[in-house]
Amino acid sequence: MKTPAPTDKRKRVDWDEYFMNIAKVISSRSTCDRKFVGAVIVRDKTILSTGYNGSIRKLEHCDEVGHMMENDHCVATIHAEANAILQAAKNGVSIDGGTMYTTASPCWPCFKLVANAGLKRICFGEFYRDERIFEIAKKIGIELVKLEPSSLDV
Repeated sequence: MKTPAPTDKRKRVDWDEYFMNIAKVISSRSTCDRKFVGAVIVRDKTILSTGYNGSIRKLEHCDEVGHMMENDHCVATIHAEANAILQAAKNGVSIDGGTMYTTASPCWPCFKLVANAGLKRICFGEFYRDERIFEIAKKIGIELVKLEPSSLDV
């Protein structure tokens, strides 16, 4: 017996939108309430690692005890991109050649980590602060992709 074709005419999201939606959900775990950012590292349509903005393990969170501010930045927080790379390293997962989906473009220190981790593509939602990433990404062959906001409200 054949299964009938679905009558639901919903739009099936493409892979970029799919993984960016996951990054948005991950950002909901952020514990620095100054900016909620989520990151997903993917290769071959498979999630390798995730990360969100948060404090050093076993320390209080910014949204509980306040921020440690320097030059208008909270320096107590480890950024989502760095946490995704660290999670992969901690678990022995190679991310070389992968793509990072992040809800905000990487700051300069995180961009350097992404580049040296061997990621080849960064898809980001909103632009965040540092124009240098565009020039350097072009020089070293990292593709930067600005994704439009998703129609999915997550």
